Amino acid sequence: MNLGLQNKVALVCAASEGLGKATALALAREGARVIICSRRRSEIRKTANEITRGTGAEIIPVVADVSQLKSIRKLVSEAKRRFGTIHILVNNAGGPPTGDLLSMSEKEWKRGVELTLMSAVRLTREVLPLMIQQHWGRIITITSITAKQPINDLLISSTLRPGIQGLSKVLANKYSKAGVTINTVCPGFTLTNRQEELMRARSAKNKITMAKYMAETVKEIPIGRMARPEEIGNVIAFLCSEQASYINGVNLLVDGGLAKGIH
Repeated sequence: MNLGLQNKVALVCAASEGLGKATALALAREGARVIICSRRRSEIRKTANEITRGTGAEIIPVVADVSQLKSIRKLVSEAKRRFGTIHILVNNAGGPPTGDLLSMSEKEWKRGVELTLMSAVRLTREVLPLMIQQHWGRIITITSITAKQPINDLLISSTLRPGIQGLSKVLANKYSKAGVTINTVCPGFTLTNRQEELMRARSAKNKITMAKYMAETVKEIPIGRMARPEEIGNVIAFLCSEQASYINGVNLLVDGGLAKGIH
């Protein structure tokens, strides 16, 4: 299937590894020109070179901290300088701090808000006018299964992710007539470094090996395994496509059937 993304300009955040990297790779394979960002200079350059070698696509690495407005504006400005516009925005950021209400500090909560919620607000606000002007755009925000099914030790995530769903729905209502579709993707348990960190902490807390914890976790997933990052990236690439032009305001679970409710 031709996704119609040839020469589209995509901005993918937090893309040095994990879901961001997988998304950038999926878009590059479809012929998009991709700007990727991370706070880590060496890692984001390495990722850009790797994707270019594998796809032949034009990948521009930029060092940026999406929790900072100044850094976001610099990132978007660089994308506009390079390509003149942005057709696709993939909001993504590292996971917020973990813990419970009594253990997490005010600083950790503020860090979570800036990283998880305000990064999506600010990036969307900076890019949306370009999409309205050209009457074509795709905004995808990567959230989490916590947006649909709260997880006890992911309290900040479970608090903020549903708000992002609401934000995306409102924006989808308002701007789809301008040719901009806005959706979120809610991954379940996926084999990323972040997931490994969470499993290591949870297995230590439960005083079991990480292998045993992982085996017990996988039992809860109807499909019988965790997702590979590229499986999430491929879904996002499709949502960015011409073929997905009627998908708007959707909060899409990609979780192997893990969430228990009817969504």
